Amino acid sequence: MAGDAPSSLPVQAVEQPRLLKLKESFIAKFGSAPKFYVRAPGRVNLIGEHIDYCGYAVLPMAIEQDILIAVEPVNSDVVQLANTNSLYLDFSASINDIQIDKTKSQWHNYFLCGLKGIQVELAEICTKSERYIGTEGGGMDQAISFLAEEGTAKLIEFSPLRATDVRLPSGAVFVIANSCVEMNKAATSHYNTRVMECRLATKLLSKSKGLDWKKMLRLQDVQAKLGVSLEEMLTIVEEVLHPEPYSTEEICKCLGISLEDLRSQILSQNTQDVSTFKLHQRAKHVYSEAARVLEFKKICNEAPANAIQLLGELMNQSYISCREMYECSCPELDQLVDICLQFGAVGSRLTGAGWGGCTVSMVPTDKLNTFLKNVKKAYYQSDVQRTLFLVRRKNWNEKRRKLETKKSKRLSGPFFVRSLHNEDLTQTKLPPTSTNILHAANTT
Repeated sequence: MAGDAPSSLPVQAVEQPRLLKLKESFIAKFGSAPKFYVRAPGRVNLIGEHIDYCGYAVLPMAIEQDILIAVEPVNSDVVQLANTNSLYLDFSASINDIQIDKTKSQWHNYFLCGLKGIQVELAEICTKSERYIGTEGGGMDQAISFLAEEGTAKLIEFSPLRATDVRLPSGAVFVIANSCVEMNKAATSHYNTRVMECRLATKLLSKSKGLDWKKMLRLQDVQAKLGVSLEEMLTIVEEVLHPEPYSTEEICKCLGISLEDLRSQILSQNTQDVSTFKLHQRAKHVYSEAARVLEFKKICNEAPANAIQLLGELMNQSYISCREMYECSCPELDQLVDICLQFGAVGSRLTGAGWGGCTVSMVPTDKLNTFLKNVKKAYYQSDVQRTLFLVRRKNWNEKRRKLETKKSKRLSGPFFVRSLHNEDLTQTKLPPTSTNILHAANTT
């Protein structure tokens, strides 16, 4: 349930080799053993991209890859952070003087920003505190990490936060493939520009309908105030917003405000210098994607005979909208999606913020081996700079078998398969997960 606390497990119930290695690293670094461990799983979003911060539900599932943290409280106001990956330097600071530089992408900021919101509910802390590092994100990543359960995906809704089980159909698996392109959304303006475009679209749509546009922040707010369907909102978008980019001057004229007001009251700090905004395209994506999420859940609930094909079509529509309306794809993602569809996926789309990262593809189980072989050859082996992949074929009583792997110089990462059903699929070994170690100050 959404209100439940994250589960607490005895140490022996967690993967022993990783814990032992982490414990040894902790003792070597700090001279004492950790008092407890914290694990946060990763996630893959099946559908519902870039709509959580607009107020709409998303449909992710958790994955085995995680962040594992060892902790020891100490009688000091100094927090010490260390990482088992030597690429990330040790860090220490007084909890009474936490400074977060939004202009620099530093790994320890993700821990420090949590201290900024420690008085709020835990899932909401993560959503709000992420903004201290410069990302105007939604709440999907945090919610699924806290609320995920084995054997099911989740429909995550916001305001209030709640999670509903979504049982995926048998007969297909989800393949997550790394494009080997990395994009730091906190260090670039792409992501936050999209957030501001949605906010500006909200303002203009609200004003056109006589709503109090100054109080409206999310596209979902407009729909709720008007009391109309998502399909009707798409019609309103076509009537109110033109496809051509809006200049800051035109936006100011539409809202009856000055450029100074626009920058100080609406735009985020790292979008102050953006001169044009595509409002029609972004709003069209959000409302259509929100409708696809609801349709995806409906199909899963009703489980028609052609459910796999129908879900695949929704994933394809989502990808096209992400690429053409939201413009958050990249050439490598486009190539990878095309290859996945060419070799047997019924649906394939980018997952996450985009501009790099991973794709998720829905593949019929009987086509899986051929699919993996062909995608490996067509995408990964064709470019020595790309990560050769690993595969995980998931059931809940898993055994593992190592596949051929090769580390990339650019970005290490998995190519793996997940099924939420007890299908007879061979298990394989995952790549090392991200493991942090820390020495936490006593804040009481």
